[in-house]
Amino acid sequence: MRLRRLGVVRGTGDRRRAEIEALADLATDEFAGAVAGIHDVHRAITDRIFRSAGRGIGRAVTPVRALHDGITDGVYATIDAVARTVGGAVAANPDWPGDRPPSETVRGASVIGAALGLIGDHLEADGSPLADHPVTVRVDGSIVSFDEPGDELDAREVFEGAGGHVVVLLHGLCESEFAWGSGGIDADDYGVRLAADLGSTPIYVRYNSGRHISSNGSDLAGLLERLVTGWPVPVTRLDLIGHSMGGLVARAAAHRAEADGMTWPTVVSATVSLGTPHLGAPLEEAAHYGSAALAAIPETAALSRLLRRRSAGIRDLRGGSIVDEDWDGRDADALGRAVAAEVPLLPNATHYFVTATITRDSRHPLGRLLGDGLVLTPSGSGRRRARRIGFAEDAGLHVGGTHHLALLRSDAVYDQLREWLR
Repeated sequence: MRLRRLGVVRGTGDRRRAEIEALADLATDEFAGAVAGIHDVHRAITDRIFRSAGRGIGRAVTPVRALHDGITDGVYATIDAVARTVGGAVAANPDWPGDRPPSETVRGASVIGAALGLIGDHLEADGSPLADHPVTVRVDGSIVSFDEPGDELDAREVFEGAGGHVVVLLHGLCESEFAWGSGGIDADDYGVRLAADLGSTPIYVRYNSGRHISSNGSDLAGLLERLVTGWPVPVTRLDLIGHSMGGLVARAAAHRAEADGMTWPTVVSATVSLGTPHLGAPLEEAAHYGSAALAAIPETAALSRLLRRRSAGIRDLRGGSIVDEDWDGRDADALGRAVAAEVPLLPNATHYFVTATITRDSRHPLGRLLGDGLVLTPSGSGRRRARRIGFAEDAGLHVGGTHHLALLRSDAVYDQLREWLR
């Protein structure tokens, strides 16, 4: 089934301006924050130096220190003021190539996706236009509505003539739906290839990957319920494909839908997770303990504060947390074992996974240590001695000599996807 190419959605002018202004403000604030962090590190280092010098030469160091601090404080204040002035000027006279909002373009969606992945929960709390739509279906960058559309595309028009086999694709952290292909409805990605080979209809979901995984899962559950209810024909089969964090969001959605008695889980035939850290990601574990270590040293405390700004979604990757109970009421920076409730896979569906290692041989010591660069094989397969999430023994594919992002566009992965979903 070929999706219809529709024109620019009406009413996008205001959204375009709001998004450009928000991007300018974000760039200004983040640059200013980085300058402040560098200033803090600089001050901590020089304070230690002057204290040491003072013990050796006494009060003679005081005027030198005062002069130094005055100059450096002035320099950093000037940099901050210039950054905010430039940012204000850009925000007052915003511009972006073309006539569409940045979020609807490949480049803009990539920039916004990265920002959301890093601090999307903070942007949502601040009411940023960049985080206005936390979980949406997108076609060619535009939002598709399964309710009564306002400024969005009408699903009844976009998916007119679709069949009953629907394949939902969920991107990973700091990504958008464009991560699956080069962008647009003509991209030769997994969804388009499956549509050609199996007659399915691809649904590309974009979500704010900086939010808690459970929050995105809850919103996705409601979205899929509206999709199934409002689809042009009865949905006979629903398949979910998630890359990285997307696999966790799919599990979270299924768990929420079952708990709330929704209809769509009954038509799910298969789920596939590509490089998904079901049992957690070692980089987030390192960031968690690293931020605590850095906080204990004045010279690196600013770096600790920077690390601790990482989003709720990133923090959830530490243990593969997909339910509210894993984080609600808990200190996110507390040391100790990650909290991750054991959530069973959706019953009456077949569940598959794909893992990768940067080495061709998965048993190579480097492959065991680094996995695909972000996710280790035991986590991607949901199998460790002390924890298993329920994949069948023959339900996986391992791809050697491949990195994490390459799982998005791999002929070997696609060939297996086609067989699994046939």
